Amino acid sequence: MKRHLAIFKGSGGELILTGAKTIESRFSKAKIAPFGRINRGDLVYIKPAGKDIIGQFRVNKVIFFDGLDLSDLSNLRNLYESEIAMGEEYWKEKDDSRVGTLIFIGESSRFLTAPLKIPKKDLRGWVVLD
Repeated sequence: MKRHLAIFKGSGGELILTGAKTIESRFSKAKIAPFGRINRGDLVYIKPAGKDIIGQFRVNKVIFFDGLDLSDLSNLRNLYESEIAMGEEYWKEKDDSRVGTLIFIGESSRFLTAPLKIPKKDLRGWVVLD
């Protein structure tokens, strides 16, 4: 089991903790984390951008996509849009993505105080901790 730190813009982390978002998606041009680095049973810490860690979730299932095109992205959006809970702007930003990771969220829990401090000063949206 690995631990991960996921950075969320906007309300994505809160939506996971309330159960409104059941799939976390990460799309990119290159094979960057979490692509190929996350597995069922892993633990993901939820950190809103610029804030402390607010919770965690356990990974229930993962699906990786390699060689995506616009048609594939459209199909994924149609299949999973209600579970991914992202708007039109998100999907427009992902038009040039060639790889993707769908992370099905299992049990989640909110923290009253951050359980650890991770000194992260770069722009990475995902960090594999171990």
